[in-house]
Parts: sequence; C-alpha cells; structure tokens
Amino acid sequence: MGEARSGEAVSEVAAELARHLRWLEAAGVREVPRPSLPVEPPAAVAHARPAGRAAEGSAPVGAAPVTHPPPGQHTPPAGTREAPSRPSAAAEKGCGSEALVQVRDALGDCRRCKLAGGRTTLVFGVGNPQAELVFVGEGPGADEDREGEPFVGKAGQLLTKMIQAMGYQREQVYIANVVKCRPPGNRNPEPDEIEACEPFLRAQLAAIRPRVVVALGKFAAQTLLRDTTPITRLRGRWREYEGIRLMPTFHPAYLLRSPEEKKKAWEDLQLVMKELGKPPPGR
Repeated sequence: MGEARSGEAVSEVAAELARHLRWLEAAGVREVPRPSLPVEPPAAVAHARPAGRAAEGSAPVGAAPVTHPPPGQHTPPAGTREAPSRPSAAAEKGCGSEALVQVRDALGDCRRCKLAGGRTTLVFGVGNPQAELVFVGEGPGADEDREGEPFVGKAGQLLTKMIQAMGYQREQVYIANVVKCRPPGNRNPEPDEIEACEPFLRAQLAAIRPRVVVALGKFAAQTLLRDTTPITRLRGRWREYEGIRLMPTFHPAYLLRSPEEKKKAWEDLQLVMKELGKPPPGR
C-alpha cells in the first residue's frame, strides 16, 4: 500500500511540473534556467513532460519552444551570486519521501527569479511527508534564511504554539512557503517571484496529499486559490484546493503585530480541528 501511494504521489508531482513546463512552451518562453550544478532531471518528471495540459499563470510570451542549455552551462542573472553546492535532496529537511525528493531535485539550485541573488539558503519545507495537515506561509525571513527551515523566528514560535494547541506536534505536520528564498528586507514577494516558485509549492502539496491545508496570510491564500479577495474576507471559510480542504487564516507575523486578531485565528483553527476529528481543547 505504501509503495502504491508513493508511486501515485510521484506521478502527481511529475504531472504538476510537466503542466507548468508545457504551459511555458505554449507561452513562447524560450529558455528555462537550469541549476548551476549539472543536475539530471528526475526520471518521473522527464517521462511526464510529453503529457499534461497547460497550467494557469502568466509569463513572457512571443518566443520559441522551451530549451535547456547543455549540462554545466549556466549564466546567472546580473547581480546574483552562486550558492554553495547542496547535498543530496534526500538528506535535506522536508524531503522525507521519494515524491518530495523528486520535487526538490527538480527545484535544484534554483535561479528562476531574482531572489536567488540574495539568499543564504533555499528553504524548501519541513515536517511529516505524509502529514494530514499542511501549513503554507509567505516566504522565509532572516532566521529561516540562515537555518534553512520555515517558521523558526518569532512568527514560527507562535505557529508552533498554534500547532500544539490544535493537538499536534510540529514534526507531525508539514510546513512550507509560497516562495523558497528570502525577499530582501522581508518585503512582500513580487508576482514574478511567486510565479517562479508556485509550481514547486503545488508539487509539494501533490506529493504530500494532506487532508487539510491552512493558508497563512494573503499570499498563501490568494496564490493557492487564485483569488484576490482580501484575507480578512477569505479567512474562516472553507475552500477547496485540488480536492483538498483549505482554510485561510491570518499569518502568525500579522498576529504578533495585531494580537487582538488571535481570537479569530483560533476560531479558524478550531474549524480545522473539527474537520480532522480533533477534540476541542480541554476535553
């Protein structure tokens, strides 16, 4: 059963990435940057490329089909610096399953947007690769960029308390972000940066296949739902993402700035607990 589930998850990951590549080709994108290291594409992703439908999104148009430079050839964008060689994906945080290793290998030493030039560490994700509950945030901050793990600063400490209040331990859930590299000065991620990272977030979720996703803040909720409704109106209402229940709520960093909103966020999390069959606190 475990092998069958793993195989299905890998197929879903491959299909998600293949759809994005085919959409880029249809849009006329001529070149997709490769990692600075000559990383071979995962077999499942390579085999899936001829199939799939066009993915949604936006990208430059008006050129020829997608091509890749020969292995080893790479010219990073102006102003960027090369990241150090990374270990095998299987040894990294957040890659505890074959399907997630496939996603991490496809991401490689990512240079797909300008955020790569200022990062210390690419922050992929962390947690249980078969979690029933996934939290998706915005992007790494200074602490996350240094440690290579999402939500380890003050906002992360609050998120850990929220997770524990729901009856889970942090290692029982999975945590990821919309963008994998820290925006300079912790600014908001820009549309092109979100577009570059989004296929990999979606592939992560396809690999994990949780029962519930909690979207923390407007960038996570609006990206996954493709909905520009403000988070104040999205929060507290169940939505669907690829057949998965999704609950938008406030980002922990916002709750640190606006503690009066913690009650609303806790109400949202209690709806998640009910969906997952978790008893109310105190019972």
